[in-house]
Amino acid sequence: MTVYLVGAGPGDPGLITVRGAEVLGRADVVVYDRLADPRLLELAPPGAERVDVGKRPGGPVDQDSINALLVERGRTGATIVRLKGGDPFVFGRGGEEAAALLAASVPFEVVPGVSAAVAVPAYAGIPVTHRGVSASLTVVTGHSRNDPDPEPDWELLARTGGTLVVMMGVAHRDLVSARLMEGGLARDTPVAAVMWGTRTEQRTVRTTLGELAGADVEPPATLVIGAVAALDLSWYERRPLLGRRVVVTRTAEQAGELSGRLTEAGAEVVEVPTLTIADPSDAGAGLATAARRLARFDWVVLTSANAVERLFSHLHDARDLGSARVAAVGPATAAVLARHGVRADLVARRSSGAALADEIPDPPGSVLLARAEVADPALPEKLAGRGFEVEEVAAYRTAPLPVPARLVERAEAADAVTFASGSAVDAYLAAGARVRPHQRVVCIGPVTAEAARRAGLEVAAVAERAGLDALVDAVVAAVASKP
Repeated sequence: MTVYLVGAGPGDPGLITVRGAEVLGRADVVVYDRLADPRLLELAPPGAERVDVGKRPGGPVDQDSINALLVERGRTGATIVRLKGGDPFVFGRGGEEAAALLAASVPFEVVPGVSAAVAVPAYAGIPVTHRGVSASLTVVTGHSRNDPDPEPDWELLARTGGTLVVMMGVAHRDLVSARLMEGGLARDTPVAAVMWGTRTEQRTVRTTLGELAGADVEPPATLVIGAVAALDLSWYERRPLLGRRVVVTRTAEQAGELSGRLTEAGAEVVEVPTLTIADPSDAGAGLATAARRLARFDWVVLTSANAVERLFSHLHDARDLGSARVAAVGPATAAVLARHGVRADLVARRSSGAALADEIPDPPGSVLLARAEVADPALPEKLAGRGFEVEEVAAYRTAPLPVPARLVERAEAADAVTFASGSAVDAYLAAGARVRPHQRVVCIGPVTAEAARRAGLEVAAVAERAGLDALVDAVVAAVASKP
């Protein structure tokens, strides 16, 4: 029953504050503008109304209309989140919105955000204060010539010293640089212009005050003027996938971990969940029956994290395994086992069913193989050929999901497409998505790579070892040669 004026940060959705994320999570209505990353909207409940006031055919909605909207919605008693780029009270016009709510006696709360004035320079590797270099920071807008506010006294600012951060000043950078030099700043004063700061498109141009007017700079950009702009403690722009877009085709439940690692490497991730995990055709009856007999087997073989989760949903705890030994197809499956308190007796050195079949030691015994309903027959065939008595049970099945056309369009513009299973390859193509000539196909292992080749795709890279880190390394290698 409150209107929350929430600072979304300058772009990177990871910079939302804990309080900001908390109120978003219980919003009834989210009113947002173009400076708020769309991924933040996913923090709101699925049923929350989302009102875009930043993109309209005729331009952004005017501020008076936004104020009126907040008052109108605030009076309904619903929880309203006004999501604003940066900090609401730092050149964000949040003060005007707060004043309108106060005048209308509508309760509100201000949730401060990380301001671009400090975050953007930090992402460019520029400390706005630095011992022995700058002991002060001044933040000013360069966009006020057509506003009711008085224009900054640039000559006075030139004499202030320290670091000057100019927001929204790209269009007037010729005036800004000229006035600052008239005020006494030297032509060779260092300047850094950081475009699309904290986003995957971030690019930094380093120049001088005398050359700023002709520098290759486009909005949105933050200008850092002063001696600290010569410091280059770059970290964000050194990330190997910065500026690259990568498609993740894992299920919605499993995409998060891979997406997070790709994001940390600098990529813009497009999640295209083409599959969902569903009950097998027998509704899980076979697995439930087998789970009651685990102690009778010499080996329980699990070929995916999904199989582990499905099996353990039928167990009280690890004691139900009795004396049966457990084999995992790779470290990812073994890690899920470990979360259930079971240390795998065998983890295949290569993450494939065929490799696992070769590595289970003699003498042959009884094996319970719990896996997807439709799977490569190589594993049970090899085990049977070695003399093992194999009982195969369907733990789950994968079902295709429709993919919205807008998501297909974004995916087809990506630099790389990742596949973690052959079924994901088939589902991606069946959904109407195409792999364009400029795109690199990256697979988690040789079995998936072979499935991609059978589907007519050219595979650019295959993870050299099991696990998501290796898949990310393969993506980096695949796009390194892309222009």
